[in-house]
Amino acid sequence: MTPNTPIYRRPLDFGLVLFFSISVLYGFLFSLPEGLGVPVSADSPWPPLQMLHEWAVAEEPAHLDPPPNLIAATLFDGFFQAPALLFVMIGLIRLRPWLRPLGLIYAGAAVTNMFFYFVQTFLGPHPPPNTAYYLVFNMPWMIAPAILGARVLFAKDLDA
Repeated sequence: MTPNTPIYRRPLDFGLVLFFSISVLYGFLFSLPEGLGVPVSADSPWPPLQMLHEWAVAEEPAHLDPPPNLIAATLFDGFFQAPALLFVMIGLIRLRPWLRPLGLIYAGAAVTNMFFYFVQTFLGPHPPPNTAYYLVFNMPWMIAPAILGARVLFAKDLDA
């Protein structure tokens, strides 16, 4: 592929951009407010966290009274990952050479963040009641950054 190949002709890049668009929205709408102390509750002052309440009660009760490492993960998501993904998406769409170092840094940080998130979830006091359901909704946030890391590491179309 060349830097002139449009994004819609690069299915992997297109899929990553779509997924990362969702990640950015999630980071700003859910993670950042939760990390800043807005409660996940039925009467939360922030409507997206009201919606998250039912999920938390059913699948991730740690969000109802988040431990420090969950707060750190949500702050990291809102303050680092979501903004970094805006640049990652631009780099993927335009195939810019600076995507390689940014993509590798983002991928490493995101996979590490999800590792600690999963450790808290599965070894903490409130493991998910339905592991398969939990993993279907949470593994993409570990898999997509890993795919991005491999994509930019081995990409020939990002060479300057």
